[in-house]
Amino acid sequence: MTQKIAIITGASRGLGRSMALHLAHRGVGVIGTYLNSTAEAETLVAEIEAAGGKAAMLKLDVSDTTSFPAFAASATETLKTTYDAEGFDHLVNNAGEGVHAPVADATEAQFDQMIDMHLRGPLFLTQALLPLLNDGGRILNVSTAFTRTTMAGFGLYAAAKAGLETLTRFMAVELGARRIRVNAIAPGAIATDFGGGGVRDDKHVNAHVAGTIALGRVGQADDIGGAVAAILSDDLHWANGTTFDVSGGQSL
Repeated sequence: MTQKIAIITGASRGLGRSMALHLAHRGVGVIGTYLNSTAEAETLVAEIEAAGGKAAMLKLDVSDTTSFPAFAASATETLKTTYDAEGFDHLVNNAGEGVHAPVADATEAQFDQMIDMHLRGPLFLTQALLPLLNDGGRILNVSTAFTRTTMAGFGLYAAAKAGLETLTRFMAVELGARRIRVNAIAPGAIATDFGGGGVRDDKHVNAHVAGTIALGRVGQADDIGGAVAAILSDDLHWANGTTFDVSGGQSL
């Protein structure tokens, strides 16, 4: 059987790294992207290869749409040289970061940053890679539980992600003729370095957030990595145009 291949943006750290490892464990080839974490990118490739898998990492700034044609060309070459393939099967639009900006103080630059990173980037990167995405493939857009719940200061981030969830449904409709399934995943609070690592490193923040989650703890990266591997698997082949809340039951 032909090996499945996934392109995962922001794969060198945090949730993206866990996604890459879980997919590789299931035999999926990985092409990940990174922005500044060169050493972490190399470590991820080494870890996957040590376990008998294949992986490659390419540099990409998802907020810079002018770089997407060159990235598509690099991805094409990497598919050929690493996997002897002309196309790939899964696109995970994961890369990004948040910003804490209360509505009364938010700047246009902060707004543009969130839109560029979490809405414009996924849209036009998907567009650039569609010629390489195999028919019957999957696209998974990474959203946030903040589209369902609120926390002061994260409105710009949440608004951009809400736009991405809406875009997900339209992508599912428009790509259905190619049997490409398009879904989103909305993680809750996760103990990573995201947002400065407060949920992970501050025991008071961790305890407070855990108290809002039905299962009584904050999430770990592997909670999301495993969910992504499951969503992209054939077991969920009939899921399309939906957003999976994977938060442990946060703020229900």
